[in-house]
Order: sequence, then C-alpha cells, then structure tokens
Amino acid sequence: MSHRKPALLALGAVGVAAALLAAPSLATAAPADPGAPRYGAGADGAGDPYFPLAGNGGIDVLHYDLDLDYTPAPPEPAPIEGNLSAVATIDLLAMQDLDQFNLDLRGLTASEVTVGGKPMAFTQSANELIITPRPKLKAGAEAQVVVTYGGTTIRPRDIEDALYGWVTTRDGAMVVSEPDGSATWFPVNDHPTDKSTYTFEITVPEGLVAVANGLPAGEPVTEGGTTTWFWDAPDPMAAYLATASVGDYVVDEYTAANGTPIFDAVDPTRLGAPSAGLALTSDMLVFFEDLYGPYPFNSYGAIVDDDSVGYALETQTRSFFSRNAREGTVAHELAHQWMGDHVSPERWADIWLNEGWATYSTWMWTEHRGGDSAQTSFDDYYAIPADDPEWDLIVADPGPFGLFQNPVYDRGASTLHALRVKIGDHAFFEVAQTWVERFGGGTASTADFIALSEEVSGQDLETFFDVWLYTPEKPVSW
Repeated sequence: MSHRKPALLALGAVGVAAALLAAPSLATAAPADPGAPRYGAGADGAGDPYFPLAGNGGIDVLHYDLDLDYTPAPPEPAPIEGNLSAVATIDLLAMQDLDQFNLDLRGLTASEVTVGGKPMAFTQSANELIITPRPKLKAGAEAQVVVTYGGTTIRPRDIEDALYGWVTTRDGAMVVSEPDGSATWFPVNDHPTDKSTYTFEITVPEGLVAVANGLPAGEPVTEGGTTTWFWDAPDPMAAYLATASVGDYVVDEYTAANGTPIFDAVDPTRLGAPSAGLALTSDMLVFFEDLYGPYPFNSYGAIVDDDSVGYALETQTRSFFSRNAREGTVAHELAHQWMGDHVSPERWADIWLNEGWATYSTWMWTEHRGGDSAQTSFDDYYAIPADDPEWDLIVADPGPFGLFQNPVYDRGASTLHALRVKIGDHAFFEVAQTWVERFGGGTASTADFIALSEEVSGQDLETFFDVWLYTPEKPVSW
C-alpha cells in the first residue's frame, strides 16, 4: 500500500466493545454422551490483537462467488449513496465441530442465509453475521453457504478519516479494503490467514465498467439498461486484496514481455501523463521476476480512478491508483504482488514485510533506471537525526495506529538494505526468492523471515534484527 492514513476497525473503540459483548459465547455444554463430539461456536475473530473482530475461527473459506448488482450515487446535489443488492455463495471447510460460526459483515443487511441449500437461522451484530447451521457441521466437512444481502452504500471511513472498503462514487465505486474493509461489501472471513479463490458477476448501469481480480470470464452482457461483467480469480487471495471497482473506465488490454496478460482500466480524465507510469509495467515485471522469481498470478493490470487523492493499494493482480499512477508507486504496488499478496502477513504487526519490501523494490527499480542507487536511498534515510520521532516506532510491532506510518515503509526498506550489505548480495537474493517459493500462496511472519535469513546466510542475526526492527531508536551498530 502507498500513501494513506492508518486504518482501524470502523466500529471504533465503543463499537468494538459493543460487538464483543454481543458476540456469541464460546462456552459449550457437555454432551449427554461423553463420547459424542463437543460442538461449539467458532471464534468471532481470527486472533489478531490489532483487529480482534477481523476474521473468524472454526472455518476455512475455500471460494467466494460474488454476484453483485450495484447502482452508483445519483448526480449532485443528491447524497453520495449507492445501492448494493448481492448474493455471496461461499464454499467453506469446518475446522472444528461447529454449532455456530461467524462471517464479517458491516453496514449491509443479510435477508436470507442457506447452508447446503436449506434456510438457516442467523443474527447480525454491528460487525458479525452469526449463522447457526442445522445439522451442525462436523470438523472436516465442507459446506456451501449462500447469503443474500444488501443495502445503501456510502463512503466508509476509518477512525483516522481515511476512505476504505466499498467507497461509493458518483460514477461507480472504488474498492480498497486494507486492512479490514472487505466486510463493508461482502460476508467474509476477513483476515489474511484465510486465503480463497474468487469469481465475480457484477451488474452495473450500461456504460460503466466493473473491474475485479484475475481475468475476464467471458464477454460482458448488456440487456435492459445494465451490463454484467464476469471475472475469475483462481489464485488464493487474502480478502483485503479483493476488488470490484466500478467506473467510467477506458480499458487497455495487452500482453507484457514476460507473457503476463495485462488489463488496465483508467478513468478518462487520467489518461496521458497522469498514468504514464503504467507504460513501464512490462519492463517492471521482467525486472522483478529476475529478483524474486516468476510472477505468481495469472494476470496483472491497474485501476486508475479520479476519486481520492494520494491512495494506492496492491489489490491482487489489479493494483488500484487514485488520480496518478506515478512510476515509483507503480513499481511499489507491482512488487507487492510477490511481497504482500503472494506472501501475506501472518498478523498485521508483520506489515513491514509488505511495505518494507515494496519500498526497497522501488529503490532498486530507481537504481535500475539510472536514478539514485539503493545505497543512496538508504543513506538519505539514515541521515535523519537520532532525536527525530521517525526512529520512535517499533517497526515489527507498530500497533494498529502505526500500520501505515512512514517508518514501516522506509525503515523497513532500510532494514532490508542493511541486511543485504551484511550478508551479501548472493545470500540476500537467495533469501528473497526462497521467501516467495516457501511461503507463496500463504502467510508468513517476522519470525519466519528472521529464521530464513539465518538459515540462508549461516549467520546469527538476532542482534541485527533486534536493532533494526524492535528497538525504538536510531540504529548505531549492527
């Protein structure tokens, strides 16, 4: 991600407390037959201390099929409010014996839930859709859950006043969900540790383009004043990286030099110079493949909208840019496809592994293009005085308010450069490629990265990482 304010649960502290109080008890009565399975409720969160209600326990979602019918906001001076009517078909695996499980859903109302084709009882709290399957789900069983839902869409903001989730616009919607905004547009297990495949069927007013992840799954169909767009994203994806942006886009499709299909959708006001950085995508793909290994997904491309200043997000296979897709930002979001999307953070405290790698990738791309060397970029950052607040953040544990603060990006990148210098280029790029090979398609933690760096380099790096990642002061020696 690039250039946005920190995001927290949209509920705020009071809402979180209320939702926690309203959540179902995890206690389970003893069965009459001591030998019988003990069914219980899946947890209402994935266990991430930064976002206690994000994600859910007891389930592993295998696939989301999202059928979205969307009407954007009417012209001014009407409020910027749209309408979403949707059906989510969710294939999941029970990870424990369940008599109840949750999906995250916020700001929209479920009207019907079925499990295995049969209507099921459900309730909704501020952040949770709570489903009571009958018969109960036994651990290891697969189930198909269909949720019919909808409501008025707005422009949701986190407590730091940053737009995220399903953001209604006059001509459509920009959909950017890091870290927990996916719950604003579909029922979801909203944590990176549960990656899933996706298909999309998005119906919008005729003349608008709906762009999601992956590749088009057939030609759009226009009838009755609407157009339906079909998308297929077969690569495992964290929910925050899913998108279904809608706008008056100009579409450009081509094949990059490495063979990757590219699908760009650009707001007509941003054609030309504002999106010139996109023209370098093909060269960037070749450059980053050389560093990190083969591009991990079936396609790439960009969405360039004109709604919000200074926002970019590495939505998987289709990075989102507001207003300008500058060269450095294009490189940053493309590098995320390996570092952040293919290998995602185990917990949100590990976000420096996303942003540090993407920032350092931009430093290396800049050097490749004849600009400042990565060493110069490191030196410029290291020149910040020791008493500057820049050094106060613990990069490997920035807290929920610190996820998108500058040190996560630049001190994260500097950590990687310092590691490269310490262990040498050969070991450093072996670490990078092994990281992608070993953890791609899943998640990994800071502890995993430290262990891999020591494994590959053969060095004891405890002091190095303690100084760079866990000490809230300017590194002096390492």
